[in-house]
Amino acid sequence: MVTVLGELPSSAMRAKWGWFVGLGVLLLVCSFIAFGNLFVATVVSVYYVGMLMLIGGIVYLVHAFQVRTWEHIITWTLNGLLYTLAGIFAFINPILASAALTLLLAVTLIVAGVLRIWVGRRLKSSSGWGWILFGGIVTVLAGVVVALGWPVNSLWILGLFLAIDLFFQGWTLVAFGLAVKK
Repeated sequence: MVTVLGELPSSAMRAKWGWFVGLGVLLLVCSFIAFGNLFVATVVSVYYVGMLMLIGGIVYLVHAFQVRTWEHIITWTLNGLLYTLAGIFAFINPILASAALTLLLAVTLIVAGVLRIWVGRRLKSSSGWGWILFGGIVTVLAGVVVALGWPVNSLWILGLFLAIDLFFQGWTLVAFGLAVKK
């Protein structure tokens, strides 16, 4: 039974604890495979993003023919074509696409870090503001490290991020499943 807020009762989760652990173990195995070959993991990441862009582009194009005015049709069609072409480009040249995505990742980390630093400084009167500031500094430094290694690191950095994410998600699900079992 699902509650109004979409939360599962603990008895329902307890009955499925093995599924959480099993999925966690599967994600851990995938993370070790990704750590074993970061280049392949990077290409897989690029193909994943390319597939999402291709699907998004097709949805944009379908939607373009459902709007009423010409200026909206042109806008939606152009957006759809750009997404579709970017998705196709990711499949045609995943190495160049990984370089573009890595540079975008570096810029995004730097901007997000600067914004966190700004928020942390604005919260100076609140307790714990230093943690937000620290998190922003770490994020900026991560972005700078990625940017300094670009474009060479674009052959492995996306794969590394994927492997790390799979690893932590796997352990999280294993820990959650075992905790729910108790």
